[in-house]
Amino acid sequence: MLISILLGFLIFSYASYGLYRHIQQSKKGRCAACSLQKACEQKCEALNKNN
Repeated sequence: MLISILLGFLIFSYASYGLYRHIQQSKKGRCAACSLQKACEQKCEALNKNN
């Protein structure tokens, strides 16, 4: 019983952390949150101005 409660808590905590991280990255915008920001071949500034 204790193991199932602990496992449920761990799963819920990880899902909450993933949701929080996703929301924080989406607030930054498309290019600012990109992991390839420094090596990006696209001009993100030009894309943002056109949208």
